[in-house]
Amino acid sequence: MTSIYKPIRDFIQLVDERNKDLAVKRNLGLSISKEFIPTVGNTVGANMANYKIVRKNQFACSLMQVRRDKKMPVALLRQFDQVIISQAYPVFKVIDEEVLLPEYLMMWFSREEFDRHACFLAVGGVRGSLEWEDFLEMELPVPSIEKQRAIVKEYQTVTDRIKLNEQLKQKLEETAQAIYRHWFVDFEFPNEEGLPYKSSGGDMVYNEELDQEIPEGWGAKKLEEISSLKYGKMLSSSKFLSEGYPVYSGYGIRGYYSEFMYENPEILVLCRGVSGTGEVRMSPAKAFITNLSIVVEITDLEMNKQFLFYFLKNQNLRSLDSGSAQSQITIGDLNNVLILNPNYVTQSIFGEYNNAIKTHSINNNDEIKALISFKEVLLSRLAIKESLQTSQAI
Repeated sequence: MTSIYKPIRDFIQLVDERNKDLAVKRNLGLSISKEFIPTVGNTVGANMANYKIVRKNQFACSLMQVRRDKKMPVALLRQFDQVIISQAYPVFKVIDEEVLLPEYLMMWFSREEFDRHACFLAVGGVRGSLEWEDFLEMELPVPSIEKQRAIVKEYQTVTDRIKLNEQLKQKLEETAQAIYRHWFVDFEFPNEEGLPYKSSGGDMVYNEELDQEIPEGWGAKKLEEISSLKYGKMLSSSKFLSEGYPVYSGYGIRGYYSEFMYENPEILVLCRGVSGTGEVRMSPAKAFITNLSIVVEITDLEMNKQFLFYFLKNQNLRSLDSGSAQSQITIGDLNNVLILNPNYVTQSIFGEYNNAIKTHSINNNDEIKALISFKEVLLSRLAIKESLQTSQAI
């Protein structure tokens, strides 16, 4: 019986090209999402001549902390012709691209099964490093170069579609922000004739509380006057489930739980954490909110949720940070934040515009999720297809 699974060592070789003349300036690092990213390390005083050069279609990887992170950071350079990376990272390339496509190899590295195998092989206690020799002995199926090209093309089509949808998602958010600023910062919301209010001669009056001119009939209120502020609840990760209602911290979905706290999406202010304190998020529907966020539950029936979300999002709430050892904002800090209070009609029209944008964004998110699931299916089929072909050949 002939196996088409071969060890990685048969197809790659180490590259150790140093930046001796300091010609390459772009310094990147690696992420556990298997991408090159701007380096987060302190490079002040570092000898950049010792850094390794990574050229287009070459790989860099990290063999450290694989067991701890449950992933092996490895990335294929595609975006740039050349970059430099810390000398701590092995750099390697495919020996013969007519035998193995770098893109196909990167697909193999992206599989969950690959990370599980790497984690199993990792040694070294808590940090759990993977030895280079063990990495080289890991196997992969290598079909014909024609079949590899077809597999890569299908995968790239899905990946490109995901990127396009993510760009659209960003554009939708930028559109919502632009409308908010045009209406409630520049005060150019449409008047009764559909013309921009301020530039068409709309009456402006000085508001002492906000220390600025605002449209006549508008006012200001403290956040505590229009909402009820509540901390999220602590939930141990040991109680997380594989499915259920999303556990949302404000920093993202952390897991799932059997109960939810709020039926509808709610405005959240991140109140503690390593970074992001003061940032404003909208929770998913039917979510369990953790104690890293304060929930802003609107009690004033004439305050539109979409308007309040973007108003808070455009405030420097980070300035409320108490400055203690741990970054933190309290309910007491937020209660006295002054909120612009436009008339009900203008808020409602803005909310309708924003809900239309939000509907497009939700549909876009659903498509992204479906495409990501399909991408995972394509990755999982790499092993299945080749196993079937091997058995049929026998």
